[in-house]
Amino acid sequence: MDKQLYETGLRIRKEVLGTEYVDRAIGATTDFNRHFQEIVTEYCWGGVWGSEALPRKTRSMLNLCMLAALNRPQEFEVHFRGALKNGCTREELRDVLEQITIYCGVPAGVEAFRIGRRVLDELDKAK
Repeated sequence: MDKQLYETGLRIRKEVLGTEYVDRAIGATTDFNRHFQEIVTEYCWGGVWGSEALPRKTRSMLNLCMLAALNRPQEFEVHFRGALKNGCTREELRDVLEQITIYCGVPAGVEAFRIGRRVLDELDKAK
């Protein structure tokens, strides 16, 4: 494992997904999934998200499209929250979800809007 890449990945992962979420995921690590968590942190978050070729906001939008297309609602919700932290506006997210609807199908769009609205409602109530 590249320790520096892992540390970069851990920092970025916490900045995007939130320290609480990441600490919970890493805290639940067992011998069975330890290597998986290391791979995700090092390669996904350190190697890919650590590249400066694309802004985080763009990466968030791309992730939402792919996660919707793959029907991964739990990860979609996590990354929807991350997209807000990465500076995506509500209008931009609405357009992304409409793009999802057109290219991934109405059921994917319905689910994306359902999740997005729930997250935004939660955030609005917390204000």
